[in-house]
Amino acid sequence: MLRTTKIAFLSVMSNTFVVAIKIVVGIITGSVAVLSEAIHSSLDLMASLIAFFSVRISKKPADSVHPYGHGKVENLSGTIETILIFVAGIWIIYECVHKIIHPEPLQLPLLGVLVMVVGATINFIVSKVVRKEADRVHSVAMKSNALHLLTDVYTSLGVAVSLLLVTLTGWYILDSIIGMILAIYIMIEAFKLMKETFPPLIDSRLTENEESAVLKIIESFKDEYLEVHNFRSRRSGPQEYIDFHLVVPSEASMGEVHELCDRIEEKIEKEFPRAEVFIHPEPEHERENRK
Repeated sequence: MLRTTKIAFLSVMSNTFVVAIKIVVGIITGSVAVLSEAIHSSLDLMASLIAFFSVRISKKPADSVHPYGHGKVENLSGTIETILIFVAGIWIIYECVHKIIHPEPLQLPLLGVLVMVVGATINFIVSKVVRKEADRVHSVAMKSNALHLLTDVYTSLGVAVSLLLVTLTGWYILDSIIGMILAIYIMIEAFKLMKETFPPLIDSRLTENEESAVLKIIESFKDEYLEVHNFRSRRSGPQEYIDFHLVVPSEASMGEVHELCDRIEEKIEKEFPRAEVFIHPEPEHERENRK
């Protein structure tokens, strides 16, 4: 937990530095692409802050008010982050169109190139560190933060190339065109991320492959039970919840049934270490009554 928090804070510090230098250089050069990148990085900074606090909150254990834990905080933060990216994309496109209608020459474009390369290098290194930790702890918030940092790398390099082309050709319209292309790109990436972060907020099930793997584990005990029904699963942040009804022979003792459920739960949780498994055992005669 401490390591995860430190890495989340690292992205906050790196983004703060990158935002500061981009804003200053964007104002100096008058480049809409650089200023757009500053806004993009500002949203990345906000995303890093959200990830930093959500990681700390989501790791809190379940309590009387939140009996299923706080995992959805990560999904909520990830969803907010993607909305911020959409807002950034719309703002960038608006500024680029305005710049095309009212073109202005750039000042010291090579300074902008240098800052974009420096910012891209920093964010590339930090994004790799954050993504590695996100995979280790299965954090949606940190994964989305790593994606933000990586998209910032691509967009920063794109802006650096556009500024070089403007310097070589004198075509200032390229600054706005590249800015719009980058805006569309980050909006597409935001949409992809939204499809991952939002569904768990409405208790979406695990993937088909994951559910099939769980059912396969249950079926490995098929000689000891009669039927499985009411199988359900859901995801909450990094946490997974699985529950089902298990029909057992009527003559089986309570101790035998309890021991069977323990073994099934243990095997599922070995393959899915973040899962909480709930089994409702039913004696055979209850199945007959239902029929």
